Parts: sequence; structure tokens; C-alpha cells
Amino acid sequence: MTISRRHLIRAAGTAVLIRGTAAAGEKSLEIAGREVEVQLVPVSECTFRLSVLPIVDGKPAVVPSDGSLIERSWRAPVGDRILKLGAARVRVLPDRLTFVVETSSGDLVQRLRIDGENGAVYFSTGSSPLLGLGEGGAQFDRRGSTDRMRSGQGGYQLRTHGGRVPIPWLIGTSGWAMFFHQPFGTFDFTGPESSFHPASPDTALPLDIFVVVSRDPRTILSEYAGLTGHPELAPLWSFGYQQSHRTLSSREEILEEARTFREKKLPCDTMIYLGTGFCPSGWNTNNGEFQFNQNVFPDPKAIFDQLHGEHFKVVLHVVIKAPSMHGTVRDACDPNEAVEEQPSCYWAQHRDIFSLGVDGWWPDEGDPLNIASRLVRNRMYWEGPRLDRPNERPFALHRNGYAGMQRYASFLWSGDVYSTWETLRTHVPVAINTGLTGIPYWGTDIGGFVPTAEFTAELYVRWFQFGAFCPLFRSHGRNWKLRLPWGWNTGDSGIPEINKYNGAALPDPSELHNARVEPICRKYLELRYRMLPYLYSAAREATISGLPVMRALWLHYPDDPAAVARGDEYLWGRDILVAPVTERGAASRKIYLPRGVWYDFWSNEKQDGGRELSRVVDLETMPLYVRAGAILPLGPVKQYTSEPVNQPLSLSIYPGADGSFLLYEDDGSSFNYRKGDWMGIEMNWSDRQRRLRLGLAKGSRMLSPSRREFAVKVGDATKSVVFDGHSQEVRF
Repeated sequence: MTISRRHLIRAAGTAVLIRGTAAAGEKSLEIAGREVEVQLVPVSECTFRLSVLPIVDGKPAVVPSDGSLIERSWRAPVGDRILKLGAARVRVLPDRLTFVVETSSGDLVQRLRIDGENGAVYFSTGSSPLLGLGEGGAQFDRRGSTDRMRSGQGGYQLRTHGGRVPIPWLIGTSGWAMFFHQPFGTFDFTGPESSFHPASPDTALPLDIFVVVSRDPRTILSEYAGLTGHPELAPLWSFGYQQSHRTLSSREEILEEARTFREKKLPCDTMIYLGTGFCPSGWNTNNGEFQFNQNVFPDPKAIFDQLHGEHFKVVLHVVIKAPSMHGTVRDACDPNEAVEEQPSCYWAQHRDIFSLGVDGWWPDEGDPLNIASRLVRNRMYWEGPRLDRPNERPFALHRNGYAGMQRYASFLWSGDVYSTWETLRTHVPVAINTGLTGIPYWGTDIGGFVPTAEFTAELYVRWFQFGAFCPLFRSHGRNWKLRLPWGWNTGDSGIPEINKYNGAALPDPSELHNARVEPICRKYLELRYRMLPYLYSAAREATISGLPVMRALWLHYPDDPAAVARGDEYLWGRDILVAPVTERGAASRKIYLPRGVWYDFWSNEKQDGGRELSRVVDLETMPLYVRAGAILPLGPVKQYTSEPVNQPLSLSIYPGADGSFLLYEDDGSSFNYRKGDWMGIEMNWSDRQRRLRLGLAKGSRMLSPSRREFAVKVGDATKSVVFDGHSQEVRF
């Protein structure tokens, strides 16, 4: 619809207003048949907000809150036809409802156009990968796909791609990103011009989009965290290995599994128990109920105390049937409303069990919940536990969420995927896109949830290796005995659970006597625990910067097209490149190393980057490469994350470039770090001078013990260093 006269209006608090005149014989500005006002507001030096608001009672409507944005308002000085944003600008073409985003030198970054008939938004697809959009969906580069953004396990190819957590945060790796805050709809990336279509003309308004303009990937993710919130820091134990159980036969079996981990010296922190209903015999009487199954948990507190005595945490599975949720745990409980729809009422059902010593929760299901309800549920499992344990960081593993769930330290897993090689292969880019959407704590059912004819010891081992380099390191699935590190050498796959799923099958009996699996699982369990100082530091960095733990190569190599387009490998923190083996019977793995010098973690062989190479692999090897300049802290092997071990921390320095690292430590469980009760040791390596400098980070203090011993390694040389909080240096 062509409006004869549209003009810009200067107004305090808004940079640009676009309105149509309503003179005699003329129509006001309308979109999808409704009179509107278009606002363009700067949010920061590189982000602006584009809002199309329907006029209600003579005033522009307020954009409703779905809980995804941080509560804040954006105000700006009086604007003009050109909105300036640091090194970028936005030119407004009001007659065509078009917004041209350019650099200060005039190079086109993005061009957005709003269709007056239906409120659809058109924008340039570009020639670079499009990333983000939450968990699941077509992978890796979103170009060429159409996405209805359907949430839940019925959203998109569950078998291979997992459950869908659609988040309309789209990253153009050429230097822009957009968050479609309102409304929800469908994306079409199949042409040179992409589009976003509201679900219907009735839901097209208000339209609310945040556009980020930056060539720096870290800035783009920082801006997103500024809009939807930074992640909260999860407890240290949640980064240890988590063993999930299904059908339980007895109280003795529960305790025997825990004892076996300790007797075999296989590191593990968490025992997770499924609810009855999803299996014949779980922790409770039935799904959604909060009474213990007396056949296996006749004395739950005594069992929990014994597990705690063996240094295990206990996590219980819960489901929800309510169609919606609203409010917080601190609201009054209304007896006239459904219990599950009110966090204050629903959390009260958890509290008696929680008081027995439960350490965390596994909130399953919830696919029908709308966006606001999903976030209410995420928030409930963050705020509810703190009513009784105010200084203890909660843990919850969710299947559903949305933008902003990171504010509640929500873990996310990919749902009921199938045990196939294609699933494992697909989950590498799924992990990357999930991380780029602000969700740092992610993982999958190691081995796949539904066993198939492809479920072999080899597939389990490869999946276990990948899981060791996911923030959530958890093994779970049907025929759960095969999810135990020693489960492939007992001849027993557990109670058969292949009903209700097409294509499900039991493993060939010949696979159940494989003595190679347990030693390989041990190797990666021990490596995970040795890398906890590095991983926990990366998790803390996520809370400050918004950068995920599992990182697309684009984040640190945006000027390398081959690295940007690579979705089958990722960076673990800043310095370690992980290349999971996802092909059956693989004898080698093709790997792309970005520019610079890299070191093979296993052999220490030096490789020049900026090229693809083929790395020979055997079953126990998943390729890992460390960037030159990296300072990699490795702790001693532990059986659980809080185990006291009187051995020095190893600092392995990989020469060839300057580097730095902030080693972060706190008590691992409380919120005392918010009060300054944390330790940060800043480490800086000068490659030319062959010198390592150590210093205490500003705002931190030395934690007990007040003197820390490090074994600093550069190549074959090792020097012992004792750090007491005073700056010092080590030369090689």
C-alpha cells in the first residue's frame, strides 16, 4: 500500500518516528490494515531498535513483555533522517518503509523492508553463513532453509536434530545480527532476500526488532547478552560427569551403581533418576507426582545421605502437564487456580522432597508452554531452591526454554534423539548454534536416547568423547545399562526399552562383550576432570562476556571464510579446537586449522594453520588441537569435582605467539563470589621474551590455601612456581 505522504517527526526519547498524515482524502500510515507508528531508537553504539506500533486510542501501543528482555528502557536524543550508531548509520526511506544500514564509509551492511500489506520483514540474505536461531532446526548455515520456528520435540526432525528451542536471534557472519522480539513467526532464507513472516496478519503487530551492527563477533554476542541477560554461574559439580538411570530394580541396585564408580575409580559427580511412567520403575510413584516409589526408595533420606557420603549429587526427574505458567515463587498461592500454573504453588510440592537432600532437578516435557511460560518455569527452578538454600547455586536440566533462560543458569539437552551416526554428526553444529544463541550450558544424551541397529560400542565411544567436550557431560538413554562406562562388557543391556519408537532396536549381542570401552571412557573422564580449571574459567567468562563455552570458529576467526563456514568442529573456550569423529569405522579425520600455529594435544606435534589436514585416528582418539600462545591449566585427576588433591596445577604453555589466561576459582557452590570472594590469577605469556607473568586479578583475593604451586611447562622444560598473590614472572 503506497501512502502519499509519510514524514519523519523529531521527538524527545526517540530518534526517528515515521507517521503518515491524515489530511482530507488521505489515509494514515497502515500496516496489516492497522494504523501504526514506526519508531527507530538507538540502544547502544552498535544496536538499534526498530518498532512498528499499532495506534490504540490515539497512542502507540506498548510492546508486550514475554520475559526475554532485561527490564530496561532505551532513550535517545532528538534524531533525524539518518540515525548514527558509532561506526554505522541507518538511512530511513519512509515512503518505502525501508531501512538501509551502512558503515560510516557507505558500505551496505543490511537493508530491511517492511511490507505494508501483511507486516512481513524482508532483509538481505548475503553470501556469508547465517547462524544462531536456537537449538535444533536445519544445520549448520541457516541459508537455504525455511523455518517455522516450532518449539518442542515435534519441531524439526527429532531423530537426528533433537528437540527444537527456537529463538529468533539471527547472526549474519558478515557483520550484523537481529533479534525479532515481537511477534513470533516463520523465517525464509531460500533466496537472495530473506524474510520474516508473522504467524498471521492479526499477530503481525507490534513488530519489534533489535539490529546489531558490528564486524566483531564478540561485540555481537555481548550486545545480545545486554538485551536478554548474561548467564548465571552454575555450580562446579554440574560440570562433572552425570550418570542418568532409567528402570530401577531395587534399593541395592541404586547404591551398587554408585559404589562401582568409586571402586573402579571412574570420576563421577551426579546420579540422576528418572520418574515412573517414562519407565516401569523410577524414583516416584508416577510422572508428575512427588511421592517416592517404595520399591526402590523405601528410605530416601538414608539413600541420599549415603550417596552424599560417597560425594555424589542427586538429581530427580520431574514433568509438567500445565498448559501455561505465570508469576514467581514468591507470589501468593491462589487456591482457585491450577497448582502447576503457579510457581508459588507448584514449587511448594517440591520442597518436602528437596529438604531430604535433593541437589537438582530435571524438568522434562513442557513443549506446549508458550514463550513466557517456558521462562517462568526456567526461573522457578532457579529461584525456588533458593527459598530454602539462599546461598547455594541451583541446578536444573531443561528440555525447553527461550531467550533469557541463561539468566537462570538453565542447562539444556537436545531431547529424545536416536542412536545413529547421523545424529551424532548433526549435533556438532546444533551445539554451536545453541551456544551462539546465548545458551552456554548444553549437552545431549550420550549414545542417543533411542537405541537402533546402529547403536554399537564404537558409536557410544565416539559420542562419549564428544560429550566430554560439552558443558553438560551426561549419559542417558533407553537400555540404560549400556550408558554406564563399563556397560558394554557385561553381556547385559538392561531391561529392553524399544517400544513406542519406530526404528528402535537392541544392539547385537556380540557388541556386549567389548573390553575396550571402559578404558576409553576412563581416559576421557579423567581428561574432563583434569580440564575443570580451564572449563570453569570458560564458564565464568561466559557470565561476563556472553561468549559460549562451545564456540563457532567464526567467533575468533571472522576474517577466515573457511573457518566461518566450518560447522563440524568448534573451539572449547578460546584455545582448544575439538574435532569429534562422527563417521563409522573412521581411520582418519579431516580438520581445518585456522591461521596461526597449532599443537596436536595428544602428540604435541606442531602444525601450521590456515589449511585443512587429515589426522589419523584410532578408536580412543578424538582430535584436539591447542592454539599457539595458549596457557592451558590442567589439574590432577579427581573422582569428583570437590575432591581435595594435594598436587600442583600444571600450566602448559604452547609457544609460538603471545597469550593470556585468567584462571578463575571460587568455592564452586555459593554466591559468595558476588561479594568478592573469588580468586583470579592473570597469566600473560610473552613469546619473544619467553616469559610468563602471574598476578592477582583486580577485585579478587587469594583463596585457601594462600600459596598455590604451579608446574609450568614449555616444551620439555618444567619449572615449579609458588604464587602467593604477589606479581611474579617465570623465564624460560
